[in-house]
Amino acid sequence: MAHARISANLPPNIDPTKAPIAFGRRGLPKLNEELQSPELLTQQRALMALCDLVHDPEKVYQAVELGFLDNLKTLLQHHDSTIRQKTTEVLYIMAMHSVGREGLIQNGVISALAELLDDPVDICRKNTHQTFEMMAKLPEGAVDILHAGLIPFLVLKLKTEPDEIQELILDTLSNCLRVEASEALVNDAVTILKEKLTHSSVAIRSKAAWVLLEIGTHPEGKNTICEEVTPVLVSLLEDADPEVQASATGALMFATVKPQGRFSALGAGAIPPLLKLVAEETSKARLSAIKTLTMLAEVPEGRRTLLGHTDTFQQCLNDPSEAVKRAAQIAIRVIQWKPF
Repeated sequence: MAHARISANLPPNIDPTKAPIAFGRRGLPKLNEELQSPELLTQQRALMALCDLVHDPEKVYQAVELGFLDNLKTLLQHHDSTIRQKTTEVLYIMAMHSVGREGLIQNGVISALAELLDDPVDICRKNTHQTFEMMAKLPEGAVDILHAGLIPFLVLKLKTEPDEIQELILDTLSNCLRVEASEALVNDAVTILKEKLTHSSVAIRSKAAWVLLEIGTHPEGKNTICEEVTPVLVSLLEDADPEVQASATGALMFATVKPQGRFSALGAGAIPPLLKLVAEETSKARLSAIKTLTMLAEVPEGRRTLLGHTDTFQQCLNDPSEAVKRAAQIAIRVIQWKPF
């Protein structure tokens, strides 16, 4: 199915080939002055030149040292959409470098970018979310996004943004919620993510399941997933896409740590598709499936069912992965356990 893509093309009256080219530290101060110019075209051309320069981490370092970020933060509020587009593009490119990410954190750029979450221009919002996604890869960046109070807004934006921006939001959330999930939980994130598990986009289904996996690593998150999402995760075990299967199995693994999660998974018929994933040597979900079945074997009903399938786990004892072999050994021991 084809999806509309957000275009980064500039308006027809903007000619990037006429942008002044500046090199080295001598050129950067001049560009910084031009960013403050009252002339719209001068600002636009300066931003285009800067977009080229900040692909070089050394230029990013120099730009941060010269105070570019204060001017860029101001330009984020500019009335001209081209200025906002190129400013967010510069910040996104800077965020690709570790020195840029550190500069953005130190200069409070994340809070300034938050003002563009409702920008009417799609590409400005896309650049903003690309920056957040890059920032969240750094633990300090994820913490900064959390401290800026952006999680509730990001969760709500999953309802309204185009698919490609939703993917960026889900990537950002997965890194942020690994650190702290409580704010997402009180803002109904699990309900919204549950809806995304049945999205037509493979990437969105997979990423939504992965965010739920991160939520499930927190005690309060396990409870919510057990109550609301487990049956949908079980249905995704048979998804046609391996990435979706792997993400869903990982999320289910954390959900079944709780007794209610085990009962819910059993009630949803999780054992047959999990056994199928274990039997597939190339399955990306194999290890998580073994661990999930081990937890289901803690329930008498699950153990009785799995007693007839120990051969599936026996085959895993020759797996080249030590983690898979070890998990299979534990699974067999739990399934065959008998009370004294």
